[in-house]
Amino acid sequence: MKNLTYKIFMLLVAPIMLISCSNDDDIVTLNSSATVDVSLSSSSVVLDPATPDAEALKITWARPDFGYSAAPIYKVLIDNADGDFSAAASITAGSNLEVSLTTSQLNSHLLNLGFEKDMPADVNIKVIAELGDYNSIESSISVLNATAYEDKLDLSTNWGVVGSAANDWGATPDLPFYTTDQAGVLVAYVNLIDGEIKFRENNAWDLNYGDDGADGTLDEGGANIAVTAGSYKIEMNLNNLTYTMESYTWGLVGDATPNGWDGPDAQLTYDPYSDQWRAIVELTDGEMKFRLNNDWGTNYGDDGADGTLENGGANIAVSAGIYIVTANFDDLTYSMEEIQYIWGAVGSATPNGWDGPDVQFTRDWSTNDEVWILNGVTLVDGEWKIRANNDWGLNFGDTGLDGVMENGGDNIPATAGTYNISVSFVNPDAPTYTIE
Repeated sequence: MKNLTYKIFMLLVAPIMLISCSNDDDIVTLNSSATVDVSLSSSSVVLDPATPDAEALKITWARPDFGYSAAPIYKVLIDNADGDFSAAASITAGSNLEVSLTTSQLNSHLLNLGFEKDMPADVNIKVIAELGDYNSIESSISVLNATAYEDKLDLSTNWGVVGSAANDWGATPDLPFYTTDQAGVLVAYVNLIDGEIKFRENNAWDLNYGDDGADGTLDEGGANIAVTAGSYKIEMNLNNLTYTMESYTWGLVGDATPNGWDGPDAQLTYDPYSDQWRAIVELTDGEMKFRLNNDWGTNYGDDGADGTLENGGANIAVSAGIYIVTANFDDLTYSMEEIQYIWGAVGSATPNGWDGPDVQFTRDWSTNDEVWILNGVTLVDGEWKIRANNDWGLNFGDTGLDGVMENGGDNIPATAGTYNISVSFVNPDAPTYTIE
């Protein structure tokens, strides 16, 4: 009986002993002397806006001797010379052993780090090899002296549209006027509701214009201008104190767009930093065109699929995805950049509640980077979060209410009011937001 018991015991224990031995054989140790050796293609660059797509900098490194077969994820961090890399630009290279940055890409990172145009300064660069959640190897710091350029226009003015039809008589900043190619002639592209408007300087009443007699002539301190709801182009001529208003929208129409060929069109918005029109839109497999004022009187397609627009041209073939669509109606060119996410605000504090659809952010075109803004949103007492593509698969809250967002983090409390919200994914490992 004892022998039988012993044999049964050994049959049960032996596999465990074998597994234990096997696991001992598999234990690996990170080579404590492993390093990431980094090389820069140049120690100094002066970025040229005339060659935005040219390679400006290549960062390369050798695969470290980890001491075992590892599958690292490499990241490149770029920070100011006096920075500690906590707010660095972060570029994920995956398993690649190099990162190449074009002129426009590097310039964008430098501007986000606070570089002034045409002023050379140093940045620190290092590479991190991440090995799971607990181990990583960092390179020593490489220094690059770089000169950035200003890559956005400054078409801003001190003039704006104010009124019950625009911003509840100044409850939020006035809707802006921009400069044109004619001195003293300003333009505003605005969405208005039924009500009244005036034009004023510096968001103040010291100098404001209305229209006594509704005759298109501006009068200082004059009568309010009655308007009906719609999208308008307003031109104000400060040389002879006249103004004009016309219905004006550019949009995308077609079976690839959200509302099909019957519209209403997916509206583009004016980008004053590039003097172009843009839309962030989710498209399906199909075709589309650009048109003015939701009407076929003026519509643009692309004969030859060469990025050039022709009035009445061929439909533009589209593959399903989320795109930044940019159109320049001065030189009749357009581009489509596919992106992964559209970001939105959702929650009991937002207009559409927790079920959505989310209140959509747009890109901050002044930064040319992963900064998203939502201006003039009205919140009620409640809570909210930020999520991608109207879906809970990727959502951000703020655990600790420190302005740094965490995936799946705590709901963000809100007090009723009208707010401007900005979200930055410049550092994807520690995205941030501001609300004011």
